[in-house]
Amino acid sequence: MIHRPLRYIATGVGVPVAAVLVLALLAGYYRGADAALALVVLGLLAIAILLVRHVRLLVEWARQPVGTMPPQVEGLWGSVFCELEDRFQRELAVRDKLSVELGRFQQAAQAMPDGLLYLADDGGIEWLNVMAEQHFSLDRRRDLRAPITNLVRQPDFAVYLQAGRYAEPLVMHSPRRRERTLQVQIIRFAGSRRMVLSRDISKLQRLENMRRDFVANVSHEMRTPLTVVGGFLETLTESLDDFSREDVLRFLSLASEQSSRMQHLIEDLLALSALETGAPAALEEAVDAQELMHAVHRETELLSAGRHTVSLKLEGDGTLRGSPKELHSAFSNLASNAVRYTPEGGHIELGWRQDAEGGEYWVKDDGIGIEPEHIPRLTERFYRVDRGRSRETGGTGLGLAIVKHVLTRHQAELHVTSESGKGSRFAMRFPLSRISQEA
Repeated sequence: MIHRPLRYIATGVGVPVAAVLVLALLAGYYRGADAALALVVLGLLAIAILLVRHVRLLVEWARQPVGTMPPQVEGLWGSVFCELEDRFQRELAVRDKLSVELGRFQQAAQAMPDGLLYLADDGGIEWLNVMAEQHFSLDRRRDLRAPITNLVRQPDFAVYLQAGRYAEPLVMHSPRRRERTLQVQIIRFAGSRRMVLSRDISKLQRLENMRRDFVANVSHEMRTPLTVVGGFLETLTESLDDFSREDVLRFLSLASEQSSRMQHLIEDLLALSALETGAPAALEEAVDAQELMHAVHRETELLSAGRHTVSLKLEGDGTLRGSPKELHSAFSNLASNAVRYTPEGGHIELGWRQDAEGGEYWVKDDGIGIEPEHIPRLTERFYRVDRGRSRETGGTGLGLAIVKHVLTRHQAELHVTSESGKGSRFAMRFPLSRISQEA
């Protein structure tokens, strides 16, 4: 492309030289050789001065920022400057377009939920997005062009990077956050360059652990009552005549209790599955708060069978908007837990209040209480503070998990305060949007 301006320059020099030679020949013919030589010298000198002037203008213009208007020159030199200006403008437009495309690519890479990092041939960091900074604890302003193995000091990562076998991803812990698990995949491109993709799989790993624990817990919870029922049936089948009627009835009563325990476990599992899998919410109705509280109070007294003092405290009436079945289940779960974990002779208080911020249902007891480290995990499936006591009292370990999901569907929150040996207080807080003054 630069040959066209050069041809213009050659033409601009050649034409004046030819004109000087023609004039010299005419002068030599009419004035003699000396006149012709003098004319040639003067003409070439003038041409050289003009050429130097235009070259100087060209050099000075080339040193100016891109986009500076060219010098105003007439003739062929003016064409040269115009050609060069057109070329600069075209290249500038191409550069701007590439810059815009690169900016879009970087914006898209920054918006990715995964980490993205480019390595040069020598393993130095060429570019990385925000997620890669977080995953590998890097700083783009400080760590660019630094070898990645000097910054990510994980033996497994260094071996994976150097081995060159990238068909399978690497699972590793984040360098500075051990609770974060990363899946790292390296892809070759542009010869020996490498692209590092990282994904945070901590949640997936926790879900997998929960699934594994869930299957193990369900198997354990079902195995115990099945073993009891099977043992009683086998004993009675083989030696029925060896037992009195009273013993047979006692065995059957114990087997019936274990059968009921399995039935309750299955019912809780089905209820929890419906809540966790996003099943359509039950038809919402107006639930009278005082009527619901009286029903739960009666059930709690029956469950306690006189072993506790169960009081009811009502501060205002009002109507809850929600599923009667789900709300009754959540209220009853908190009350039945208080009965199970309060020693005989203890006191249990069921209460409801309504204020300017919404409504609150609470269950307060003076039972065994809960250590602070256990409180955040109480709503996990099958999590028990005291496994032995829970099984003795017939708990399935799913009650508070059901309560959590019911409250989520009703935009409510569960608040727990407890002190070991002094009792607990479980409270459900409903927003004002779920409360109505009309009964």
